Parts: sequence; structure tokens; C-alpha cells
Amino acid sequence: MTATDLAATADELVASGRASIAAAETLAALDDVARTLLGKTSRLNEIREAIKSVESGDRAAIGKSVAAARAALEAEVAERRAALGASARAESLVADRLDLTIGGRGYRRGHLHPVTRIWRELEDVFVGMGYRVAEGPEVELDWYNFEALNFPPGHPARAMQDTLYVKLGTPEAVMLRTHTSPVQVRVMENNKPPIYVVALGRAYRRDTLDARHSPVFHQIECLTVDRGITLGDLLGTIEMFVHALFGPNISARFNPSYFPFTEPSAEFAMTCVFCEGAGCAVCSRTGWVELGGCGMVDPNVFRAVGIDPEEYTGFAFGFGIDRLVQLLYGVDHIKNLWDGDVRFAAQF
Repeated sequence: MTATDLAATADELVASGRASIAAAETLAALDDVARTLLGKTSRLNEIREAIKSVESGDRAAIGKSVAAARAALEAEVAERRAALGASARAESLVADRLDLTIGGRGYRRGHLHPVTRIWRELEDVFVGMGYRVAEGPEVELDWYNFEALNFPPGHPARAMQDTLYVKLGTPEAVMLRTHTSPVQVRVMENNKPPIYVVALGRAYRRDTLDARHSPVFHQIECLTVDRGITLGDLLGTIEMFVHALFGPNISARFNPSYFPFTEPSAEFAMTCVFCEGAGCAVCSRTGWVELGGCGMVDPNVFRAVGIDPEEYTGFAFGFGIDRLVQLLYGVDHIKNLWDGDVRFAAQF
């Protein structure tokens, strides 16, 4: 091409380029147009490369024409970019504007887990009765979990509680506690009677998960040690606890049973909270729901912790908190308590 042709082509590119730039409706479309007009593969760049083929005397003039064309197109692109940017900002302000006439969305209140709710209610009931709350480790020694509670090695009662061991062998086995009773041993070791404590916490057993059992569960145990404590005090305390938590229409009853750490021992049940004794599906039409075990502290337990069983007597009782939650709230499967679904907790 001649110098005149190249210069004319550059002028034509400016004219057509301005039309393309003006037609771009978005910043993305403008970027595409700019690459077409000014990029390495653009027609304008081809003209600049073709300058080498014209006579040397015409090269300077063609170079100036190409530079002027590029500058003109870049100015057009910058101007259009500014216009489109302003338009985009204006549209964004309109889209993001708060419509104060529609009101707010409000806040969703959090909910306590049902086990936490009942845990706190139980603490309040027993503190109101004059007890103090005691705690202990969840990883226990065999002495506290079994031997001090009258479970000597080889005792058949150990088979009642399939244990999750952390360490076996000498000098002493270490395990996840199978009940909260080790807290009672630690309290009696470090405190002289009178003792009035209640212990709440997690326990662990090698249980298969089903509707009412879980390898991890929660228990509460009450311990009273003093002079002159009788079986009547135990039965009266449980009756008072049941009335305080469930109301005067709910009573307790007791059936003889066996536990290594209490003698005599009993299992206690309460009037079904759903039918108040009339009989329903929850209580299997009996009017009663089993709650836990109780009894007078075995003298061997007192001897293990250095308390004279001839001078002091005491009682203990306990039950599962998770089971109580299932009864109170009608939870059909215990795994629902631990699925982590916030919609479940929001029901309570």
C-alpha cells in the first residue's frame, strides 16, 4: 500500500472505531471493542507494521497519522468508560437503596438445647433444697469408677456397664467414667460429713445407639451423708424433687432392686407426666415411667473413703437426664438430641 492509502485507512479506522465505541452499552462490551481497535492484532497495529514497506521519506508522516489515530481512539474509549462507569454506579445506588417502608427482617432468637434447659432446672431444684453442685473428671481411674463403689475386680456387676477404656494395665486402669458416681467418691474423700451434693455430667458406655440409649449420655446423682439419715429421708427427698420439678400431681413409687454401692437398693418411677397416671402409649398404659435408681450408701463405700459407717449413714440416687428430656418433650429417638440441627432446638 502507498503512504496515502495507509493514512486514509488510519482515518477510516478512527471514524468506524468511534461508532463502535459509542455503541458499547456495558463496560465489558467496551473492553472487547478496545481490544479490537487497539490490541496487538488490531488493524491499526497492522498499519503501523506496514510503515516499513513505504518509502523512507513518507514514514514519518504515516507514523504521525497512526499515532494520532491511536490517541483519538484511546481518548474515545476513556470518555465512554467514564460515562458507562457513572451509569453503572447510578444503577447500583438505585438497586442497593434501602426501602425503609417495607420494615426490617427482625432477629432470630437463639435457643437453649433441651438437655441444657433441663440440666439448669435440675440444678435450681436441688440448690433450692439445700444441695451444692459438685463436679469431677470424665476420664477416671478404676478406683473411683468401680472399686471404691464396691465393684471389686471380677465383680459380676461390672458387666452391667461396658466400659470404654483409655488405658489398661498397671498400675491402674484409666477409663471414661460409666456414671457420675465417681464424683461422690471424690467428694467424700475430700469433705467431712455432713455432705449434701448433686453431680451432673456426661458419662460413657459401650452401648449400641437406639431410641433410648447412646454411648454418650448425661446423668445426675444426688448424695446425702449425715448422722441419722434413714430410708425415709431418701424416699421423702425423691418425692419432694418430683413435686418440685413436675408439680403436685406427680408422685414417685419404689421397687426393690440391686446396685453394688447401695444397700438396700431400689428403682424409682414417677407418675407419667403425659397422662398423670391414667395410662397412655408413653407409659405403656401403666401410668408410671421408670426414672432411676436409689438406695442407702453401702457401708463398704463409706469405709473406702474413710467415713465411719457406724456414725454416719447416707443415701444416693440418680437418673439419666437425656431420658428425662425424651419424656418431657416427647422426643422419640435420642439421636435427635445430638444431630446438631438448629431447627430441632428452636422447637423448645
